[in-house]
Amino acid sequence: MKSILAVLTVIAVIIALWYAACVPMNIKGVLVEAERAGAEVQPPSAKVRRDMGEIGLIIDNSFAIPATWEQARPRLPAPHQVATELWNTTVGKKITSKRSLIYHGWVTLSATLLGFAIGTGLGILLAVGIVHSRVMDMSVMPWAIVSQTIPIIALAPMIIVVLYSVGVQGIIPKAVISAYLSFFPVVVGMVKGLRSPDHMQLDLLRTYSASQSQGFWKLRLPASMPYLFASLKIGIAASLVGAIVGELPTGAVAGLGARLLAGSYYGQTVQIWSALFAAAILAACLVALLGLIERMVLKRMGIAS
Repeated sequence: MKSILAVLTVIAVIIALWYAACVPMNIKGVLVEAERAGAEVQPPSAKVRRDMGEIGLIIDNSFAIPATWEQARPRLPAPHQVATELWNTTVGKKITSKRSLIYHGWVTLSATLLGFAIGTGLGILLAVGIVHSRVMDMSVMPWAIVSQTIPIIALAPMIIVVLYSVGVQGIIPKAVISAYLSFFPVVVGMVKGLRSPDHMQLDLLRTYSASQSQGFWKLRLPASMPYLFASLKIGIAASLVGAIVGELPTGAVAGLGARLLAGSYYGQTVQIWSALFAAAILAACLVALLGLIERMVLKRMGIAS
């Protein structure tokens, strides 16, 4: 109960700060709309209001504070506006509707899972090679690190253009971008996990005349599982980001990235924020699912406490 109360307290503080931030962020737009509707605002000159600070405008026009939480196209939407938009675009729409966030979320999720599978498989294979080959450790690992210094927002259009030029379209380009972001955490975590057994454990296997493959399957791989799952949780979130970024340069009409893009084109900030929250909820569900799988696997292996 204490933990639940602490979490609810933090959430309440965040929501209160959010509502408070909406007032100065939206006050100038609200005053413009109020003036057009015939209300008296202070100061009367629009030019003077533009040069004034938000706090001064709030003090002089306190009547406009409630309107800052109800503006149609606010700079910063209020929490209840985002919650209403989420409800209307999930529960209030058919799943097959092009305005349903569930539909757009599924489009992004499909690319995320494909890219995550590719990135995870590639990351595990590279980690095994790095651990068992000094040459790969000295050659591949530095390149893997360098690859992550390239901004994905710059790399994504290049990947899409190259793949489109050879006729590869649809979900594959987005999956490639997702794989690019997800493979590196898996490589690092898996390498750390495969190297986690100490020398005494490795020496014990040698006394039993265990082969290198037996040492891998009996010792290194089981020891790497906690590290692997920790990396997978990071990788699945990064993969989702990659799928969303991959939808932006293509002008996609479906997906959470497409919703963000459409919202930015038409100034629909509420739509943008609802898509962002949908992405965050989707990422949280994927990480929670991996956590559940982790507990089941580690418990089966006798590692879980």
